[in-house]
Amino acid sequence: MSSAKELGERKIIELILECLDQMPNPLIPFGDDASAVDLGTDKLAVINMDMLVGKTDVPRTMSLWQAARKAVIMNISDLAAKGAQPLALLASIGVPPNLTKTDIQQIGKGLNAGAREYNTYILGGDTNEASDLIISCMALGVCRKHHLIKRSGAKPGDYVAVTGSFGKTASGLKILMNSLSAPENSGELVASVLMPKARVKEGMILAQSQATTASIDSSDGLAWSLHEISRASNVGFHLDKIPIAPEVERFAKIHGFDPVELALYGGEEYELLVTIKPKLWQEAKKAVENVEGNLIKLGRVTEEKQLLLQTDGKLVSIEARGWEHFKTA
Repeated sequence: MSSAKELGERKIIELILECLDQMPNPLIPFGDDASAVDLGTDKLAVINMDMLVGKTDVPRTMSLWQAARKAVIMNISDLAAKGAQPLALLASIGVPPNLTKTDIQQIGKGLNAGAREYNTYILGGDTNEASDLIISCMALGVCRKHHLIKRSGAKPGDYVAVTGSFGKTASGLKILMNSLSAPENSGELVASVLMPKARVKEGMILAQSQATTASIDSSDGLAWSLHEISRASNVGFHLDKIPIAPEVERFAKIHGFDPVELALYGGEEYELLVTIKPKLWQEAKKAVENVEGNLIKLGRVTEEKQLLLQTDGKLVSIEARGWEHFKTA
């Protein structure tokens, strides 16, 4: 009998889903960033739940305030990927017995800070005793039916793009966990880990533009997110570049890391990976820039179900690797 560690997170999810009756004609299939329920009007309720656990999700230098805020951002980011406007959150907290009054207040303040940052509120939740810190949030958002973006809509010929550069969190985690030196003016590497941001404005404006055919939150890593859209949309990708942050390039050079590896397989970057109709590319790019965001073109969607990156004059395969509980050391 296989153990959870041997199965891995994704196989565990598959096993649980096999035991569940599925809602007839779901608006968003199992496995997407969020779920949706028809409200009977032109609007959909978009719902997501994500869990933060101290052992696996909280670096030792992260404060409880930052951890609680991150628990909110994790959920808000999934709503952003669907083009939904966040409305409210619930939070269930597993409290280790050794936490102090001040610790618990910091958790509460972090939850509130994350919610208010995106103009939402924590409406309530649950608490219980636990052997490790657990903060599980459920986020509720809303969007118009024709604005909802799934992972399954990418078409051959579409552009593939992201809302920011990559490699910062992988680098920041190495600095925090392994006490590695950082290049000058690279505080953003550590900040990307301790103070992540969700791309809500970008997600909403891309949904409203009707230019976006598929979208995913990149928190499991850029490579894995590409593979998720590939599976859902039955397409491949040909990338001309990976947007690597300049400070990541400097950090990688100092310590002998491969910057492409850091950018593709790091995870927890909470950018949006999207596919865009070519004829509406300029419109989409301008719309994102109008809300003070970025939209960076990486390449094209292909009919062949291969994920390839053009680098150093040759094509290399993008592996289906990323963060996975039980599997990732």
